[in-house]
Amino acid sequence: MSVKRDKIIQYLNEYLKVKDFEDGCVNGLQIEGNKIISKIITGVSLSQRLISEAVKKKANMIIVHHGFFSETIPSPLQLKGIHRNRIKDILFNDINLIGYHLPLDANSMIGNNISLAKLFGFMKVKQFDIGFGINFGVMGEFKKAVNFNDFIDLVNEKLKAKSYVLPFGKKMIRKVAIISGGSSPYYNQACEMGADVFITGDIRENIVREAEEIEINIINVGHYNTEKLGIQNLGKLIEKKFGVEVEFVDVPNEV
Repeated sequence: MSVKRDKIIQYLNEYLKVKDFEDGCVNGLQIEGNKIISKIITGVSLSQRLISEAVKKKANMIIVHHGFFSETIPSPLQLKGIHRNRIKDILFNDINLIGYHLPLDANSMIGNNISLAKLFGFMKVKQFDIGFGINFGVMGEFKKAVNFNDFIDLVNEKLKAKSYVLPFGKKMIRKVAIISGGSSPYYNQACEMGADVFITGDIRENIVREAEEIEINIINVGHYNTEKLGIQNLGKLIEKKFGVEVEFVDVPNEV
């Protein structure tokens, strides 16, 4: 089964509401390749390993959450070193590179944040705005309070991760806020929303003492681990919509 590249891109841009976002990353087509798509590789972040897998599997398209072009990469505007090698292999093999950043984090159906809430089995799931002018973060809760240490075990089991934990809040928790990726500075918004726990993909040095002083539990599951589900769901959506073969390639990264 094959489908036109532009048909896939147009559908995804509309589905993810790309025009609603101001993003430092380029969303949609980043590098143009073959017009006809018969095999798609998806992954969290662009890397030489991911590109090599796409070449090996004869893919016509790579779709990632963290793509090639943004406000700072490549910077300065030179294609050399790893950037030159990556783009050389993409162009030489006529592969399309597609990236979706914030629109994939925030999507209310298949996005990273909502998918994590579903994975953990929360009830009363709702999105909240963290300053982008669009609902981005997710708040969910358990039917009854659970032990915080038991919840840490659940998170690690579901994401096959080893979290870094700041245990500065309640021992019995119910409400959990989630913002995937490099989101630890938003812990205060989570606290204001009434969260007992904030799940993030990073921890910055100053956050440790601030979380202690504000008395909130923080679970850092890793940037990569909090952003696997969205791109996997996107691949399933494409397969269902267009019938084209899509394969997720996991390139593990604990940070």
